[in-house]
Amino acid sequence: MTQRTRPVQILLIEDSPADIDLTLESLAEARVANRVHTVMDGEAALDFLFRRGPYIDAPQPDLILLDLNLPRKDGREVLAEIKAHRDLKHIPVLVLTSSNSERDVLASYRLQANSYITKPIGLQAFQQLMKALEYYWLESAALPQKSADAGIPWPPPKR
Repeated sequence: MTQRTRPVQILLIEDSPADIDLTLESLAEARVANRVHTVMDGEAALDFLFRRGPYIDAPQPDLILLDLNLPRKDGREVLAEIKAHRDLKHIPVLVLTSSNSERDVLASYRLQANSYITKPIGLQAFQQLMKALEYYWLESAALPQKSADAGIPWPPPKR
């Protein structure tokens, strides 16, 4: 298990209020301190990551949970922009979506997603999935340090 000296900053990019509530509820019960920031569309996600508009003081996330089917900018486009940017590409991105399409799986991994997970149907199955994600990503895996902690400039340059 990894030792954490600060809460894990999680960016949840999800347009379904029900899935947001389930995710927040599950992560609130986590044994590892975490802070979840939520945005509901692809444009807002990029504004958060590039610290634009209302997100000027946003922290750099340690982990991103990304839905694929988002309004305003598709999750695939968001993933491509994250992984193409030198100051963001190190952040693990977990695609968490209702799509089980092989095409979406392949496209996500080609865009360098760190994991592709199909959302299960049903409250209990979703909670079990979140506990598994919590155990692996929050308790066991070593996440990259914040760029500022690692001597890498943050925020990324504005475009």
